[in-house]
Amino acid sequence: MKILIVDDDPLAGELVGALLEDCGHECQLAENGIAALECLGPGAGIELVISDLNMPLVSGLELFQELRDQGQEVAFILLTGDDPEPLRARHPGLSGVLPKDGDLEETLPALVAALAGT
Repeated sequence: MKILIVDDDPLAGELVGALLEDCGHECQLAENGIAALECLGPGAGIELVISDLNMPLVSGLELFQELRDQGQEVAFILLTGDDPEPLRARHPGLSGVLPKDGDLEETLPALVAALAGT
């Protein structure tokens, strides 16, 4: 699966990318929501976006909403340091909301595998 990872913290983005590449996915990094929108143009082939919630310029939720406003229905996982439950409840169109915690190494690959149907 071709995945776009959006995180303003390069180290965090690279760690998520490495984790998913170990599972056989192709990952591309974007440092913010604006760069992500440029990566998601026609023919990009991105099947999943994984974005940090709290970023300068454009938040993960703003990126998600902009994609939906553009008619792009790409799967979208939001990563957050906050409680994920209120976000899940308020934004049912998200494919998943995961806490950035010690379990992410297990929960993220499992969710991505479920979305990929593997």
